[in-house]
Order: sequence, then structure tokens, then C-alpha cells
Amino acid sequence: MPSSVPADIPETAKATRTAAAPRSSGLSLLGSELKVLFMRRRTWALLLALAAIPVLIAVAVKVSSTVPPGRGPAFLDRITQNGLFVAFTAMLVSVPLFMPLAVGVVAGDTIAGEANLGTLRYLLVAPAGRVRLLLVKYAGALAFCVVAPVTVGLAGAAIGAALFPVGPVTLLSGGVVQPAEAALRILLIAAYLAVSLAGLSAIGLFLSTMTVVPVGAMAATVVVSVVSQVLDQLPQLEWLHPWLFSHYWLGFGDLLRQPMVWDSFADNALLQAGYVAVFGALAYGRFVTKDILS
Repeated sequence: MPSSVPADIPETAKATRTAAAPRSSGLSLLGSELKVLFMRRRTWALLLALAAIPVLIAVAVKVSSTVPPGRGPAFLDRITQNGLFVAFTAMLVSVPLFMPLAVGVVAGDTIAGEANLGTLRYLLVAPAGRVRLLLVKYAGALAFCVVAPVTVGLAGAAIGAALFPVGPVTLLSGGVVQPAEAALRILLIAAYLAVSLAGLSAIGLFLSTMTVVPVGAMAATVVVSVVSQVLDQLPQLEWLHPWLFSHYWLGFGDLLRQPMVWDSFADNALLQAGYVAVFGALAYGRFVTKDILS
């Protein structure tokens, strides 16, 4: 008897089941997941909100009479001299709250969103397999972790170039690089931030397997991010700081030196890999034993 997709299955399940119909290959599942993720209005709203941050910064600096040196976020007083600093400032401002908030929404919705819509059982009947589906969901969250900082960086560079002069950039070490190399460093910082958010995405994935209420998983992920940053500011817990996933989030300043220093990047990547391994294992243990089809 030929297989058919029930009419009452939501579009997310239909797309995934159709793409994986005969064999349910990992690539077709991933392609379907990315298509669904980046076609959602919510995803576009999150990216537009992130892109609005550098625009607000640039407009505020443009309409103000002067920016006192040493006041406000780092690089703010350099924006009028070089528009590329809008990107650096915006990424620095976005890291503590806005990017974790956006990533928390996406990661918290990975499994809980499907369970809430009733599509999770259909995705598994496809058959996608629980492990494969979990990996695909995390890959989708990681893709958003890459797109989010790139969006902030590119929007910052674009609005900065539109409102302010662009020229050679003076780095933190005192060296000077040409705009093309400065643009490359913007992309490197975006890569650094994408790595930084990988651990938070794994935590969000795990929390998403714990509930069928996506808002709860989203909120819990954001709260975990805030708690980690608060703990990182307490000198009494200095022994704990290197183990907090947010500890190296602001370490991308080393990429604005000449020559670039990669120690923070390596330490950050190692720490995030540890969080991905631990919370990925927890998500796997929870998801493979979860009663979904009943």
C-alpha cells in the first residue's frame, strides 16, 4: 500500500517526512530542518532584532554631539573615526544578553516545539531515528549560532560604512590594518562567538528534551546563561570561573591584536566542546528513553 502523509500533520513534519521518505538520510533531514528553521517568521524576527542593534548604536553616535573617551561600551568612542568599529561594538554589546536570548529561543524549541505541536511522533515514525533526529536538531541550532553573530557583524559594518568614514583600523595592540583585513577580523570574531554559543545550544537542547512546553525550555536556557555570567562576576567563586561556559565569551579582543593571539579561542573551543559532550550525552540519555509515541 503506498504511503501517504496524513492531512492533519503540520507542515514541519510533512516536509521532514517527505524529504526522508524512502531512506530518511541525515542530509535530507538536515536540509529540511534548516529550511524550516530559516523560513520561520520567528527566526527572521530574531535576526532582524540582532541586526537592529548596530543600527541603533550607529544612529545614536551619529546624532550625538560627542562620545566621551572611556564612556560606554568598548570601541564606542572610535566609531566616528572609523565606521567598522560599529561592528566590533555591536558584537560586544550583543554577547551578554541578546545573542544568548536568541539562541535560547532556537535551542529551547528544538525538541519541545515538535512535541508541543504533536509532530515529534511523526518525525520518528518517518523513520528518522531518535539519535539522528537529535543530531539534526542540534545542527540546526548550531547553524543559527553561526548566522546570528555574522548578521550582527555584517549589519554593523554596513551601517558603519554608510554613516561614517572607513579607513585603516587601529588595533588594541596599536598596529594598523587595512579595511579588508579588518573585515576578515569581523568574520573571525563572528566565528569566535559562534563557538562560544555552542555550549549554550547544547544546554538548550537538553532542556528541550525535558519538557513539551517550548517556552519553558527557552526561558530556562536564557536563565542558565544569565546565572553563568553572574557567577563569573563573583570573586568568591574565582575557582569556578574557568569552568563556566560564558567565561571566555568576551575573549575575542585577542583577535584585535597584531599578531593575533589564539589562546582564548583555543581555550573557549575546548570548554564549549566539553559542554557539548556533557549536555549532548544528557540530551541523548533523556531523549532515547522518553515516551513519545504513546
